Amino acid sequence: MKAPPKPSNETKRLETLHALEILDTPPEERFDRHTRLAKRLFGVDIALISLIDADRQWFKSKQGLDADETSRDISFCGHAILDDEVLVVPDAEKDARFADNPLVAGGPEIRFYAGYPLSAPDGSKLGTLCLIDGQPRTLSDEELALLRDLGAMVEAEPVAAQLATIDDLTRLTNRRGLLHGGEYALAMCRRFNHPATLLFIDIDAFKAINDEHGHAEGDHALTEFSKILLGAFRSSDLVARLSGDEFCVLLTHAAEADVDTAETRFLAALCAWSESANRDYTLKCSVGRVAFDPGKHESFADLLAEADQRMYERKRSKNQPPE
Repeated sequence: MKAPPKPSNETKRLETLHALEILDTPPEERFDRHTRLAKRLFGVDIALISLIDADRQWFKSKQGLDADETSRDISFCGHAILDDEVLVVPDAEKDARFADNPLVAGGPEIRFYAGYPLSAPDGSKLGTLCLIDGQPRTLSDEELALLRDLGAMVEAEPVAAQLATIDDLTRLTNRRGLLHGGEYALAMCRRFNHPATLLFIDIDAFKAINDEHGHAEGDHALTEFSKILLGAFRSSDLVARLSGDEFCVLLTHAAEADVDTAETRFLAALCAWSESANRDYTLKCSVGRVAFDPGKHESFADLLAEADQRMYERKRSKNQPPE
């Protein structure tokens, strides 16, 4: 096993990393949505955002792994931050740097690794977005390009915390995060010919809840509605609060039947909440649903506008005025 050497700018690199005040912070949706997407998109066992500290690699986001950190000496990511290009290890058992590494010989029994080095604006390599699998494999040119694209999105997050993409009340992705993530997701679907469906969801008669029960109760209803959404859809689906009582769910790589199942599950859960919540109101909604058509929807904004229109058509069909 070969322990990774230190970069020539190690002191400056660590100063930059520590100045971000991100090490040992709780999980955040703005990072987790990237690793969820990476794990599902590439079909790997593990996807991580790893930050390389002085003597450890610490995982800001992790999918498929329980550990919070490992020693830097045995880290693959310690090698990945030495270069500007993606580090790809097709079969770790056949690579002299890693063949007897405890992460290869024992759990998680790494065979395949690909790590995109995450750069700060000053050029310092902070860590990686990495893919790990228990079977040898490689990445095509298209997959490498996609990993770079996704890595570039992750790269922006640590130095752009002020660019708020999370709704303060519900902790869902907000409009800005939806537009940003939606554009990337559709680009991915276009490139790999994957299906995508957008659900535009508006709570029916929400104004009455605020008027009759107060804004605190309205906030409670929004929070509960958000929890129901998160419970009904996959963790890899992009669930967002667009504004007020409007929500969106973007499902990628999901067949029409899978979308049907998820929507039915959501509506059933919403009904169950209304029956058991012991409130003087029920939560109901109108849903506008649109399947992504690359020939028709040039941007995510196009898809969003059509789903919005369909939602209002559904609402009008219930003889409810739009709020």
